[in-house]
This record gives sequence, C-alpha cells and structure tokens, in this order.
Amino acid sequence: MNQSFYAAAVAASQQQQRLTVTANNLANINTIGFKASQANFSDLLYNNWVGPDGVNLPRGTGSRIIQTSTNFESGSMQYRNDGQNYAISGRGFFALRNPQTNEVFYSRAGSFHWGSMDVDGALEYYLLDSDSFFVLDQNQQPIRMTADDDAEYPVGVFDFANTDGMLHFGTNKLQPLPKNGGALPAEGQAVHGMVEESNADVAEEFSYIVEIQRSFSYALKVVQTQDEIETTINGLRN
Repeated sequence: MNQSFYAAAVAASQQQQRLTVTANNLANINTIGFKASQANFSDLLYNNWVGPDGVNLPRGTGSRIIQTSTNFESGSMQYRNDGQNYAISGRGFFALRNPQTNEVFYSRAGSFHWGSMDVDGALEYYLLDSDSFFVLDQNQQPIRMTADDDAEYPVGVFDFANTDGMLHFGTNKLQPLPKNGGALPAEGQAVHGMVEESNADVAEEFSYIVEIQRSFSYALKVVQTQDEIETTINGLRN
C-alpha cells in the first residue's frame, strides 16, 4: 500500500477516536464531579528516506492515540445545602464500596443520600452514593447515619501518589491500578453543603471539535489527492 494512503487513513481513524473523547466531555458538562479527558498522540514508526540531494529525510506513517489522560483539576464549587452533598477542597477522592463485591472505587462526585440496608436482619441507615455504594469514612468504613438527613458526617477523603492511568467506570467512578499505589490520607477536605461541578470547559471542547474536523478533512483530502495521482499514473501506463 502507498504509504501516504496508510498515513492518511490512520489520521482519519484517530481523529474519530479523539472526537469520541471530546463528545464524552461535552456530554458530561453538567455532571457533578466529572473530570475531562484528553487524547494524547504519539508518532508511529518512521524511517529515513534519502532525498534527491542525498539528505536523509524522516518518512513516517502518521500518529496514533497512545493514551487518554484525565484532567484532575478542581471544578467550580456550587452550593447545595439540601441533604447530603459534599465537595472536596483540594486534592483527593471520596471512597465508595460496592456492597455486593466489596470493591472500592473513588470519585469526586459528592452528591450522596441516606439509604437503608438489612444488616443481620436489622434495618440500618447508611450514607450512599447514586449507585447505592457505601460512602466510607477516613478509616474506610461505611458511615452509619444516626441523625437527621441534613447533618454533617465524617466523609473520608483519600489520594494517591500517582493518579495516572486509573481505570474509568460509569457514573464517575475510578479504580486504581497497582502502579497507583494504595490509598493515602488526602490534603483536601470534604466540605458539606456543596458539590463540585464538571471541570470540562465548553469553549475549549468546541475548539477541539473544530481542530478535529479540520484534521479529518485534511486526511481525507490526502487520500483523494493520492487517489488522483495513482489514477493518472495508471492511465499513463496504459
């Protein structure tokens, strides 16, 4: 295959993937605690080509997305003093435990509520997230609710030495990998009566869409131009 065809086809497909990342950011622009993602590119394999004047010129095969990084910068704070709402001031995550599997996930989304759980035949009330996962305190234990719904509870805040590459799950949950290390006490603090808004920026995401559209258009133009060249060459051979 002609190398220019390949490089252009790869470029078009990778811009489609980048558009998926941007579209997800825009879809979650109003999601509490959402952290925007960004596609990072790297060169594909290239070699040196000797030009007419004898100079070595690098000839590559395009670029591809090597990873999707997460922007963990804090979003703006919004007052929401009805019920159990918390935001984190500074670095850190809320810890959430799945009552079915005991897996622990982490999130910046602090819109919680109280819910009942049958524990050894007795009905008890705990602080839960939107998926009915236990919200954990600083000792990584479920928080039992004993007062009214508007009372402040000791919600734990945790951090990691390395947050790069944490796995993303639905409803704004993250799960650390072995390279992230164990959960540590965070410098950030939970603030009752507030929630953190998404840190995705509408203007910035739309500017990315313009870039993606132009890059995709240029890649298709390369394919079209190369096809015309090949057609002309084949016509000359005949």
